[in-house]
Amino acid sequence: MNDTKYSRSKLRLWEAALFLAFGLTLTAGLWASASESALANQVLRLHVVANSDSDEDQALKLLVRDAVLAQAAPMLDGASDRESAERALSPRLDELARTAADVLAAEGCSDPVAVTLDNQWFPTKAYDGFSLPAGQYRALRVTIGEGAGHNWWCVVFPPLCLGSVTEESVETVAGEALSEDQVALITGQDGGYVLKFRLIEWWDELTRDMGALLSRTS
Repeated sequence: MNDTKYSRSKLRLWEAALFLAFGLTLTAGLWASASESALANQVLRLHVVANSDSDEDQALKLLVRDAVLAQAAPMLDGASDRESAERALSPRLDELARTAADVLAAEGCSDPVAVTLDNQWFPTKAYDGFSLPAGQYRALRVTIGEGAGHNWWCVVFPPLCLGSVTEESVETVAGEALSEDQVALITGQDGGYVLKFRLIEWWDELTRDMGALLSRTS
């Protein structure tokens, strides 16, 4: 009789531990999802995709990146959030594409260039002075030729990837569009940012895998 009570008590402890672990995982996952979503809603990424991985095409990618950033900067003057940044860029995508094509032509390259605004998944990425967690972001995408080469990722709004932005001024530039907590997270002022980035990435991958599994079984 005592053995039965002990077994039942032990089972209840295991059940409580499992429920607690599940609750903590769910809470952490919801925090990660909310943090990623809130940050993504404030950021417009830049994604430049090279024609191929040849040294020549990779060098051309960087020239196109510099030209697009330089041209986009004055277009974004006065933008206060991601939506206003998109509204400023949306009617001028063809103009940006022509600028990129002109850069290529000056180097003797006739590859076409496509410039779009769309949703994309980005991995965790570290830059000078700040980092961004993995997740779905709105992006200004510049695709050169076949778009089969390595990418270059950064941020067009807030303008964190312009040449005038230094490590010391990242906090100031980001603070114009992001909350104090978000600035602390991406600049590493938040002591647990590495763990939080991994949690965000893990939760994002988990939910994407579950979504893919459900779509296959439905």
